Amino acid sequence: MRIPSVCQRERVTRVGTVRARQRDRTRRALLDEARRLFAERGYAAVGLADVVAAAGVTKGALYHHFDGKADLFRAVLAEVQEEVGDRVAASAEAEADPWDRLTAGCAAFLDVTAAPGVQRIMLLDGPAVLGWHTWRTMDEAASARHLHEALADLVARGVLADQPVAPLARLLSGAMNEAALWLADSADPGDLGDTQRALERLLASLRHS
Repeated sequence: MRIPSVCQRERVTRVGTVRARQRDRTRRALLDEARRLFAERGYAAVGLADVVAAAGVTKGALYHHFDGKADLFRAVLAEVQEEVGDRVAASAEAEADPWDRLTAGCAAFLDVTAAPGVQRIMLLDGPAVLGWHTWRTMDEAASARHLHEALADLVARGVLADQPVAPLARLLSGAMNEAALWLADSADPGDLGDTQRALERLLASLRHS
């Protein structure tokens, strides 16, 4: 059996590396263009032909990375949810006080999800395309868990009254999602500030007296 030379092995490695980079670039282009189109038009109005044309690749290349339109959307949604979760976590972690971490994280959530593109992909099309259970599972993994953790910490510290955290987290999450949907359709730039202050008052009412 002929053993490949060092040069042959290095050439094979280089070719493999180049192909891997090309695959990564193709996948990145598909995700970027799909996200832009989904944000601008909504899921129902975007076809795979639109995505591959915008990304400059073939439909075969798309199917190499994704099973279809819903799978592509799921990958886009996962990125959006991860970005929202990262923003929420970064804002919360910048605060030293546990209560300030909660309020800063909630404020960051409203701020980032009020953007029309995020609102359309994450809050409107996400549950409709993937189903509530799948969407909720992804949301829990990305940003909702931060809210749950912050509330659990405050209950443990006695800042919030002793109570089950799961229903409280879902109630607050639902309220903030609804507020984000409203803000995305609002033409009044002052509505975000008003909503932030209303949320602060709502959270303050939960503090243990």
